[in-house]
Amino acid sequence: MMKLQPNWILEGKSLACGENVSLSSDSKDWRSVLDRVAPGLSPPDLIVQVKAIACEFPAVHQVPLSRWSAADIARYACQSGLVAKISGSTVWRWLNEDAIRPWQHRSWIFPRDPQFAIKAGQILDLYQKVWNGDQLKDDEFVLSADEKTSIQARARRHVSYPAQPDSPMKIEHEYKRLGAWAYLAALDVHRMKLFGRCEHKSGIASFGRLMDQVMTQPPYREARKVFWIVDNGSSHRGPKSATRLKEKYTNLVLVHGPVHASWLNQIEIYFSILQRKALTPNDFLSLQALEERILNFQRYYEIIADPFEWKFTRKDLDRLMAKIKTPWVGQYRLAA
Repeated sequence: MMKLQPNWILEGKSLACGENVSLSSDSKDWRSVLDRVAPGLSPPDLIVQVKAIACEFPAVHQVPLSRWSAADIARYACQSGLVAKISGSTVWRWLNEDAIRPWQHRSWIFPRDPQFAIKAGQILDLYQKVWNGDQLKDDEFVLSADEKTSIQARARRHVSYPAQPDSPMKIEHEYKRLGAWAYLAALDVHRMKLFGRCEHKSGIASFGRLMDQVMTQPPYREARKVFWIVDNGSSHRGPKSATRLKEKYTNLVLVHGPVHASWLNQIEIYFSILQRKALTPNDFLSLQALEERILNFQRYYEIIADPFEWKFTRKDLDRLMAKIKTPWVGQYRLAA
């Protein structure tokens, strides 16, 4: 995209460009003013300039903002001499054509695990039924496991009301805390088979009971290999955990994901579904009622769901890593 030249100054009459101005405008007044701003600048060029501003941090232009709004961009374009007059709605329409939303932001964690690509690649291969370059056999299984901690049972102080015509469900704001569960679960990613249990707290012992629940029943008991994809939580962290579990179940292979990369673990997708569909709004008369809801939903979801269609592959990972290594990423992190 073109860079804004600071010595562009408007002379003569003001340019009127409101919402009715489009990319195909051939106004003589428009073009005559733009020619005095910068030789050869056309309405499409102006749009490119505005989009270029939107794609940069305001600090790059010495504007004391964290992020642009359409009105901020319009104001800056006028103050910098790029154009005499432009409305925020016009800027919004131009940005909307390319789905540029500078007023929105999303948090993310920059990969800092030195073995990020290696660990992530192993998990992505397992989702494609591949391990160390070899196709998995029929008696080899892949499970994704984790804990959803501190699921509270909240009893509302007044009765909840179901939805009515022109009226949504009504849930009392105040509640009593009746305790909380740690929900430990494992998902067979290729069969959409779920295993789970509610414990009063998470930890090595609780995770061991989940492991026993799965590994003592067929087909996992007799399987050639059972791969468990886990994060770096204290219940199953590091080589010691892998060794301890391997001694108990010789066919078990613990696969740790990179640090702060829970998005690679498919069980997290299931946890988000559980939260939305079964735990929100949170209105339970007892801790036992909460446990029943969680485990009943687990069985219900097994019946209605298919395995997740995981589309992020090693090729996508390679593109991501190449993008992270490009200079502009580092510059934007510094600017942020």
